[in-house]
Amino acid sequence: LGGILKNKARLVARGYGQEERINFEESFASVARLEAIRIFLVYAAHKNIVVYQMDVKIAFLNGNLWEEVYVSQPDGFVDPDNLNHVYKLKKALYGLKQAPRAWYDMLSSFLISQDFSKGSVDPTLFIRRNGNDLLLVQTYVDDIIFAASTPELCDVFAKIMCSKFKMSMMGKSHFS
Repeated sequence: LGGILKNKARLVARGYGQEERINFEESFASVARLEAIRIFLVYAAHKNIVVYQMDVKIAFLNGNLWEEVYVSQPDGFVDPDNLNHVYKLKKALYGLKQAPRAWYDMLSSFLISQDFSKGSVDPTLFIRRNGNDLLLVQTYVDDIIFAASTPELCDVFAKIMCSKFKMSMMGKSHFS
């Protein structure tokens, strides 16, 4: 109780200095509304299908940047021979204002490439139909809940996600 399980560190950009339309164009990322999550869960309960949870590890690092972004050398990693050099980022980094949007765009594009369609009212809901088979995916930044008409479809979805991203499978959702 109270012991350290694992030490973690993350390089974070100092995004608080960024200015919209100068350093980035858009930072908005769709986040599921509580009502949308409730409707998802009510539908799953009505259809008597199991809801599963997963988390995308280091999600923001998967997002592609549309702007050129440079960061100074982080403390402890400064090249003594090139003190004035900066790094050009290839991927989004935690702390950047545009990182959530870059992640959402990456996830959305990937799901659409896997034959999902985006909800017309809720852009955080993704649906894949094949005959009577139905797979529903609700995203909330890097957290995902999903349900399907068959357990096999849930397995397929988990494999699809693990083929592209590092995932933490949290198993069945339990509600009290």
